[in-house]
Amino acid sequence: MQYKNIAVFCGSKNGNNSIFAEHAQQLGHLLAEHNLGLVYGGGNVGLMGAIANAVLEKGGKVTGVIPKILVEQERQHMQLTELKVVEDMHTRKKMMYELCDAAIVLPGGNGTMDELFEALTLIQTNKINKRPVVLIGSEYWTGLIEWIKNVMLKQENNISEKDLNLFRIVDTAEDAYNYIEDFYKTHELTPNF
Repeated sequence: MQYKNIAVFCGSKNGNNSIFAEHAQQLGHLLAEHNLGLVYGGGNVGLMGAIANAVLEKGGKVTGVIPKILVEQERQHMQLTELKVVEDMHTRKKMMYELCDAAIVLPGGNGTMDELFEALTLIQTNKINKRPVVLIGSEYWTGLIEWIKNVMLKQENNISEKDLNLFRIVDTAEDAYNYIEDFYKTHELTPNF
């Protein structure tokens, strides 16, 4: 199966570390160069705006999915290939999962965490086809991942070892792309830890 669209979940703010905006720009350029469509939250601010602008700079295709309630708050991007305005956040996430063949997660807030964990849950429970979920920026994700491993897995036994393989942590856009490429060659989610 050839993959065509990558969902990117990320913040509507830039955060304090400029490296994450650089990651968004690098990822956007890479997607466009490999003729992969971007599916994202539809905003024109923060990391969302950075990735969309980077894809568009290189002539790539961008589909934004934004709920009505966030149209003003996230200032929807007006130069996208396609903008889908939906009723609510649940519809947004569902549509993004349906449109993508893989998901990449950049730093963000509560909404980004919600999108990440829902994607993992949908894959874990076979509600959507197995697909790669890649987190970029180990510096940002280390605390959360340590908590997942030490509390959810080891201390409380709420997840299994194989659940750690539902996502991959990398530090560059190129590493994220390579992991997705490898997945679509083998259809295997390889161990992360």
